[in-house]
Amino acid sequence: MDVMETIKQQLSENPVILYMKGSPNAPQCGFSQRTSQAVMACGQRFAYVDILSNPELREGLKQYANWPTYPQLWVNGELVGGCDIVTEMYENGELKTLIESAASEDSSD
Repeated sequence: MDVMETIKQQLSENPVILYMKGSPNAPQCGFSQRTSQAVMACGQRFAYVDILSNPELREGLKQYANWPTYPQLWVNGELVGGCDIVTEMYENGELKTLIESAASEDSSD
């Protein structure tokens, strides 16, 4: 499977997925740490991919998303954004609503 197919599969199988440096419990940069904390604070399950352990996926996702930086939060196959956008959405309550909506849609399948 090529890297673009892998990305499409990950996005279709995970209603909330965070592409980040490291893991939520051991982030490898401050932006990934802040983003994963905001997502975790929403209280729903989410998937994550450590882009540092997969350089091919790291480069492929930049092209797929047309977004050059990490972390990247995706909800229902749509790019939400990076650290600044996710943090702002968390602070104004939009992120929790978005993630809860995606989680409820996933559990009703």
